[in-house]
Amino acid sequence: MKSISTVLIILAISSAAMAGTACNAPKDKWMTESDFKKDLTAKGYQIKTFKVSHGCYEIYGLNHVGKRVEIYFDPVTGEPVESK
Repeated sequence: MKSISTVLIILAISSAAMAGTACNAPKDKWMTESDFKKDLTAKGYQIKTFKVSHGCYEIYGLNHVGKRVEIYFDPVTGEPVESK
């Protein structure tokens, strides 16, 4: 049981570390918020809340099939880096 707990802790730490380092590009390289939102909307997302969090663009809303999502995106490429 102790080894399962250890594995879970290691996975949690590595996931948090990956999210923290995934969005560290300088702001002058970022796509504009309006362009990013237009791209996501064109892909079928409905953005309920948009914010910048930990150097990433973060949205709360619905994906193209209507499922609730919380996703962090790379602000340079617009690619998802983490979802919850």
